Amino acid sequence: MTRQNYLFTSESVSEGHPDKVCDRISDEIVDLVYREARKTGMDPRDVRVACETLATTNRVVIAGEVRIPETLFKTDKKGNKVINPAKFKSAARKAIKAIGYEQDGFHWKTAKIDVLLHPQSADIAQGVDNASDRQGEEGAGDQGIMFGYACTETPDLMPAPIYYSHKILELLAAARHEGKGEVGKLGPDAKSQVTVRYENGKAVEVTQIVLSTQHLDGSWDSKKVRQVVEPYIREALGDLRIAHDCNWYINPTGKFVVGGPDGDTGLTGRKIIVDTYGGAAPHGGGAFSGKDTTKVDRSAAYAARYLAKNVVAAKLADRCSIQLSYAIGVAQPLSIYVDLYGTGKVDEAVLEKALREVMDLSPSGIRKHLDLNKPIYARTSSYGHFGRKPGRDGSFSWEKTDLVKALKEAVTREQALAA
Repeated sequence: MTRQNYLFTSESVSEGHPDKVCDRISDEIVDLVYREARKTGMDPRDVRVACETLATTNRVVIAGEVRIPETLFKTDKKGNKVINPAKFKSAARKAIKAIGYEQDGFHWKTAKIDVLLHPQSADIAQGVDNASDRQGEEGAGDQGIMFGYACTETPDLMPAPIYYSHKILELLAAARHEGKGEVGKLGPDAKSQVTVRYENGKAVEVTQIVLSTQHLDGSWDSKKVRQVVEPYIREALGDLRIAHDCNWYINPTGKFVVGGPDGDTGLTGRKIIVDTYGGAAPHGGGAFSGKDTTKVDRSAAYAARYLAKNVVAAKLADRCSIQLSYAIGVAQPLSIYVDLYGTGKVDEAVLEKALREVMDLSPSGIRKHLDLNKPIYARTSSYGHFGRKPGRDGSFSWEKTDLVKALKEAVTREQALAA
């Protein structure tokens, strides 16, 4: 029996957190390659990006394997075709500027940027590309397990602690970018953490609030920062009650002036729990940012969330976790596992069969169904890949609940077959 009364905590980090700066740059590289592919007529299904970014004091290093359009190459002095770093550097500088870094120790204009990208390994490429010759479908870009999760705790069917941790930082970032009053003096780097008390399985109140945010005015102390940020925290929490004895920890170290990569080295893929469900659900271990969608770490995690959200939206359960597993070069998932945590209105084994019926879960099937072969990934790099509103540009398509009818019909068919 799942516990009904407990405390649960999740954290979020802002777009200016060092690791998130790196996630943003890596996803800007993914978007750049998809845009260039579209311009040149390269089939976007042929795009391959596995990009890692490291950032420290006035230094950015971009490395990884890619398959990219000819426009992103140049000829060196020896007549060899090599990757042209110019557009990649430009994408990184634009990302750093958009986040808001213009500090002595990390500035979009003066930071040294190294581009160490190289062509994709032929051994890896053949595992993905040649699979279609054998089985008629594109193979998975790697082995691995991916999880999707949804629950009824919030309007976007996300766990409450991570949902509200994100909202706090999103509101503060929006106000900072607009330069609203004193909040405009906050810096880009911030972290939030929210503890929620559950009663009878329902999120009822916040018992602990933690926020550490960079501030550009060195005279500010914790008291001053709380005065500036508290209205935004209360707005973000909305109807979720703040306990009368809630503990507030705002800039508990007292001062936070030096932030971002100047204060702490950042690296792509180090905030995978922040990116997903805040620890409320399992995680397969693979990061998302910097990867094209042949990489099932990304695309299958999106598909698993899409399916789990539609299960809950269809009122087949109040909570749903879905695991998918893949092998490199093999198209269809090796296994599908569903856990409804005792809240289901349908047998999990029946639902597992229905899921295969309503969606092709090969990498090519996922990319086609969710329309993923496009430059939509920079926006995913902060404030979570899930619980977001689908955009007109096709971003966050995995947050749609357009599979509800088909899922219900498939469940009915599978139940009839099992009877």
